[in-house]
Amino acid sequence: MDRLRVRWIIFSSLFIVVVLSYLVTLRIETTPSPEVRRAFDYLENLPDSSVVMISFDHEASSLPEIQPITLALLRHAFRRNLRVVGLSLFAEGTAIGYRMLNKTAQEFGRVYGQDYLFLGFKPQHISAILGMGESIRRVFPEDYSGNKLDNLALMKNISNYGDIAVVISIADGDRTVQWIEYAGARYKQKIIAGITAAMITTYDPYLGSGQLYSAVGGLKGAAEYENLDGHLGGGNRGMISQTAAHLFIISLIAIGNILYFRNRKGRG
Repeated sequence: MDRLRVRWIIFSSLFIVVVLSYLVTLRIETTPSPEVRRAFDYLENLPDSSVVMISFDHEASSLPEIQPITLALLRHAFRRNLRVVGLSLFAEGTAIGYRMLNKTAQEFGRVYGQDYLFLGFKPQHISAILGMGESIRRVFPEDYSGNKLDNLALMKNISNYGDIAVVISIADGDRTVQWIEYAGARYKQKIIAGITAAMITTYDPYLGSGQLYSAVGGLKGAAEYENLDGHLGGGNRGMISQTAAHLFIISLIAIGNILYFRNRKGRG
């Protein structure tokens, strides 16, 4: 069999394995990491109607990892009857965040302007982070749809970080660092990160020093959070699919080695 045909068979088989395993709904039993447990416990124990700010600071290319984390956090917040203020300091994350926030809020029957709202995008992100420490209205006089913040019930008693229980930065880069260094260091704002698995080690020093309160990282972190919240989603499905792909590749490596040594033995 020529090499091109072998490659075609291998990649086609891998594609089928990944797709079929993604359609399976199983609960992946995991022991939650201390960081995921800490993030979950903080939201779980917030007083009813507390305000959580979620910043969608990511690109569309990271959605396979980022979306399960975002949905797990949003579903937990709405289940706990927390109020959510969404925004984005990354242009590409604006439409994505607006859509995910609206869709998840509708699952729980939440009302826009009362239970949640979306501020939209603001460039010059460091100025925006610092500015909201003094006045959110000064940075975002209107929401994403053009409504004056003063006309939205959610913002009635919300002025600055002093009225926000926690900022959750959903990021695939270093935007969370600016939240930590400016909102956290200057205004003592508690920060939780939702980040890709590749970014976890970048934030380890911030977690170790306590500047970053907690982090939910990658599909594994999303699956752990879903299990704690009792609402299975993309994290669990992604972990099943990822595990199946790894097992398939390991099987191919084993078969390849067996064929290699058998042929070498046959040649004497």
